[in-house]
Amino acid sequence: MPVVNRIADFSADMAAWRQHLHSIPELEFECHETSAFVADRLREFGVDELHEGIAKTGIVAIINGQGEGPTIGLRADMDALPIPEETGVPYASKNPGKMHACGHDGHTTMLLGAARYLAETRNFRGRVALIFQPAEEEGGGAGVMVEEGIMDRFNISQVYALHNAPGFVEGSFYTTPGPIMAAVDTFEVHIQGVGGHGAMPHETRDPVMAACGIAQAIQTIVSRNHYALDDLVVSVTQIHTGTVNNVIPDTAFINGTVRTFDPAVQNMVIERMEQIVQGQATSYGVTAQLDYEKNYPATINDAEKAGFAADVARDISGEDRVTANAGREMGAEDFSYMLQARPGAYLFLGQGEGAGLHHPKYNFNDEIAPVGASFFARIVEKAQPLG
Repeated sequence: MPVVNRIADFSADMAAWRQHLHSIPELEFECHETSAFVADRLREFGVDELHEGIAKTGIVAIINGQGEGPTIGLRADMDALPIPEETGVPYASKNPGKMHACGHDGHTTMLLGAARYLAETRNFRGRVALIFQPAEEEGGGAGVMVEEGIMDRFNISQVYALHNAPGFVEGSFYTTPGPIMAAVDTFEVHIQGVGGHGAMPHETRDPVMAACGIAQAIQTIVSRNHYALDDLVVSVTQIHTGTVNNVIPDTAFINGTVRTFDPAVQNMVIERMEQIVQGQATSYGVTAQLDYEKNYPATINDAEKAGFAADVARDISGEDRVTANAGREMGAEDFSYMLQARPGAYLFLGQGEGAGLHHPKYNFNDEIAPVGASFFARIVEKAQPLG
């Protein structure tokens, strides 16, 4: 697999960094130990500027190239998930109930590998901004970093990111122009009824039946209120109510997720969900409140940048291992905020067979770290070449 020779030289170091990061998973914005490790490595590499404390524990490091030119941004996420680890590896999580189940330890390592190479060689014009971001899984750290002004502060003109992909050929890349991942929203329905004895339901206003009715009716939004070829997912993922078998409770709670690409579809879902919740509540004689929260927007690649990134990926992994029009999927990613602020592209990097993302037995494949680092390095050199 053709990777940059110098990056291949320190692949063992990258594996050691990654396995250390894997052992110290941290959640959301509380990536203190992770951020300190990253900052120490960046100082060792000799970056020109190191800006810490952005979005609490985020970092932007600047490496100057040779001569005047724009600034290109490269982003890696650092946070882990609240999942007990089941990998059994020697470097498993030291923090109970937390693990790197999505490979952000690997993403951070790939960007560190690129940083080391770029700081040594500086074979590019302008500058590169290395963005190490907390709180991708929960909290929208990318959005916070954008709100805190990193794009303007560091004059970033374009931005790129990678995510590992279990189940895809090791070292392969895939991306697509335009929308690649969906917007993600969260909804909650709080139902207030009148509880009572399970033997005397006529004296109650049963929130359990109302919850079942609302949950079923919400599913008709997908099947009856939108055009079948417009991507939409509405999933009820939680219903909580009751305590014992002979008591009808006072309250019930419903929770779920909505995934869309088109703001018009998103707005339709909100309108119909409000109508359904209120209508069903009235029919069951209870009251209900819908709390709907718009979260990460859709991740939309700039078509030109996605094509450019695919060409760079071909230089690394070969024509037959790059899919440039892979289509879109219903997962979500807060890199969307950075792509709203600047043109760029988001790509997936295959890591071979193994447990899937967010699984307690997932483990990043260290063999692909030099591939991802080479991609990051080459995209800088090709976007801002010397001469």
